[in-house]
Amino acid sequence: MKLLTLKLRNFKGVKSFTLDTQGGDVAVFGKNGTGKTTLADAFMWLLFDKDSCNRKQFDIKTLDADNNPIHHLEHEVEAVLSLDSGKQITLRKVFKEKWTKKRGQAHGEFTGHTTTYYINDVPAKKTEYTAKVAEIADEEVFRLLTDPTHFNVNLHWEKRRALLLEVCGDISDADVIASDGALSKLPDLIGDRTLDEHKKVITEKRKKINDELKLIPARIDEVQRGLPELPEDGQGALDAQLAELREAREAKAEERARLENGGEIAEKQKRLAEIDAELMEIENEYWAVVYKDIDAQKARLSEVYDQARDLKGAIREANREINSNQERIAHLSTKRESLLDRWHQYNNLTFEHNEESVCPTCGQDIPEAQLTEAREKALAEFNTAKAEKLQEITAEGKAVKAEIDELAARNAELTAKVAEAEQEFAKRERLVGEIQNAINLMQKAAGEYTTDPAYQAKMQERDTLQAEIDKLKAGNTDAMEQITAEIETLDQEITILQGRLAQIAQHERGQARIKELEARERELAAEFERLEGELYLCDQFTRVKVALLDEKINSRFQHARFKLFKENINGGIESCCETLYGGVPYGSNLNTGAKCLVGVDIINTLADYYGFAPPVFLDNAESVTEPIETRGQLIRLIASTEDNVLRVEREANFMREVI
Repeated sequence: MKLLTLKLRNFKGVKSFTLDTQGGDVAVFGKNGTGKTTLADAFMWLLFDKDSCNRKQFDIKTLDADNNPIHHLEHEVEAVLSLDSGKQITLRKVFKEKWTKKRGQAHGEFTGHTTTYYINDVPAKKTEYTAKVAEIADEEVFRLLTDPTHFNVNLHWEKRRALLLEVCGDISDADVIASDGALSKLPDLIGDRTLDEHKKVITEKRKKINDELKLIPARIDEVQRGLPELPEDGQGALDAQLAELREAREAKAEERARLENGGEIAEKQKRLAEIDAELMEIENEYWAVVYKDIDAQKARLSEVYDQARDLKGAIREANREINSNQERIAHLSTKRESLLDRWHQYNNLTFEHNEESVCPTCGQDIPEAQLTEAREKALAEFNTAKAEKLQEITAEGKAVKAEIDELAARNAELTAKVAEAEQEFAKRERLVGEIQNAINLMQKAAGEYTTDPAYQAKMQERDTLQAEIDKLKAGNTDAMEQITAEIETLDQEITILQGRLAQIAQHERGQARIKELEARERELAAEFERLEGELYLCDQFTRVKVALLDEKINSRFQHARFKLFKENINGGIESCCETLYGGVPYGSNLNTGAKCLVGVDIINTLADYYGFAPPVFLDNAESVTEPIETRGQLIRLIASTEDNVLRVEREANFMREVI
């Protein structure tokens, strides 16, 4: 595709300019600010509503000296294109302000903008225009092939990388593995995963293992610092000493029991326990009798309470019905009065008949006989209607009266029942008080079971026995105190030995935990080393693929070289896509001329791939000192301090080799 002419009118400060290329290469000269880049902006806006920097929002309007838009101008771009099919097409867009004059206003009001589209000078809808442009070229492909900076500046590195692999062809994993025998184990390791997925799995596992390995030394140190000192005697000696002490304590305990529980003392203590059981039985029997009578009264009290509650509910329900009936009676009485008034109104109606003696149709007098007949008929109809209405009102009044009488009778019945229920309720209230007083008297009269003669006799016998036991025990007090002191000493010695044995057990548990942690550390280290080996194999795969891809991709370009992988500090390989020229990265210190060469080089390769070569707008072309090879038409935009207005020169292979 070639650009034949490009016309601008009031576009970004360019009042009027025509770029006439005649389908060939041209160079456009001009000082900075004269509109060289505006030509590229106009061409891209005409096709895709964006400027050459891929921006949707940018200033199209011409500005005045104060940087304000000049109103009421039409901003227009037109291009004549020669398509690869041999046909020509003219595209034109006109952007203008919309001014609306409302009723009563002398001047119009600015209300927005409109864009008009033309295809071969025929007005078109926006959808038709966009579809026609899409037939010529996809926007993304067109930008790649017309703007030397688009690939390296506007595309994300992942998209650049994917595009290179699409154009130049990727290398399958099988081909990479087949090229290096050391990679033969890789397919079995990664299984159904991709290489990147497997590396992520390895990285995650390595991180977890490394985190755990970092904690193990601190855990071992913590256990070691918590190990108790071992006693001088070993566990066997301590176990023997403990057994001897326990045996000695058991002997002393038996000796103390013999002194405590002598034969006579034991007999008396046995009898003392029997007396305590007999006292408990007397107490239980006493309270069983007392509470039996009280419980019977309480059951009766509960029954009377329930009866009183039921009566109260019945009274409340009856009063509610009486009140409802009274309201209904009042309503019906009012209605009955209204019916009586209506009856008298209808009854007082008199017959009135307006008759005409002249026929309205023919104008002749109506015979007297006909007038009389009509009057009698009207009177009969009046009397019949009046009688029927009075009968209807009378029937409705009787029904209302019957309902009033029925409700009044019901209220009389309910009033009688309420009076009867209130009397019964009063009786229950009195009965509740009487039963409660009886319960209080029974509880007060119960007294104490300790006054029972049988109970007092048993208590006297118990006191006598206890005194006798105390007297017998007093004689063994000194011997008991000595044995008790010896038992306490033995208990202290046993506790000390148990503590020493616990220290040994704790020390053994600590040592076992240390061995467990050390074994875990060796296990994790071995797993970490295995994963390191797998990761190295994955990175080696990437290195081999890098070499193969570098050779395959870079062979497709004359100037541009691409770095598709980078090696991290830790030795790992990471995907990237960085354009190089002479080893210098595009985005760092590469000069403008080199960037232009690289950009055109990339466009040429992409043009071969897509089979499409649109015009190439090369901005800052003055910085290029080497021949430029392009597949399509080349429009160089050159900064020139001598040209105050744009100057166009057609080029015949100037600074360019035609291929």
